[in-house]
Amino acid sequence: MAQALAAGDRAPLIALQDQDGVERRSDQLAGKPLVLFFYPKDDTPGCTIEACAFRDSHAELTALGAEVWGVSGDDAASHQRFAQRHGLTFPLLVDRGNQLRKAFGVPNTLLVVPGRVTYVIDGQGIIRHVFNNLLNGAAHVAEARRALQTLPGSSLA
Repeated sequence: MAQALAAGDRAPLIALQDQDGVERRSDQLAGKPLVLFFYPKDDTPGCTIEACAFRDSHAELTALGAEVWGVSGDDAASHQRFAQRHGLTFPLLVDRGNQLRKAFGVPNTLLVVPGRVTYVIDGQGIIRHVFNNLLNGAAHVAEARRALQTLPGSSLA
């Protein structure tokens, strides 16, 4: 696994399909910031809380100019069920073989549980904030919001 990326590092290119088979590419965001959250598994209690928190704050995050993408190693069918069951309003990227997770250096917890890490990436592809917390999924939204508000060009910066 790559060394964990930190604030100030350039994010690797993201080019993965979402739950609907649409390719999502970070190089096509036209300068928009990206909130990229890695989560362990669809439909587990903590991941559902986290994803629903991002759903409930999606309008606010997009008003701050950001795209929001979730990522796990689950397949497209699992992502579709998860998104439909919980009314998720953002893409869930299919990270087969956890290649993107490895490129970002997202650690496993207790050696086997994929970590829960959120990255706020500015419009130039630089990571501006990293939040790593497996147990408090809902806190990832507050951290992302706070980081977006400090980006140059934010209406609150």
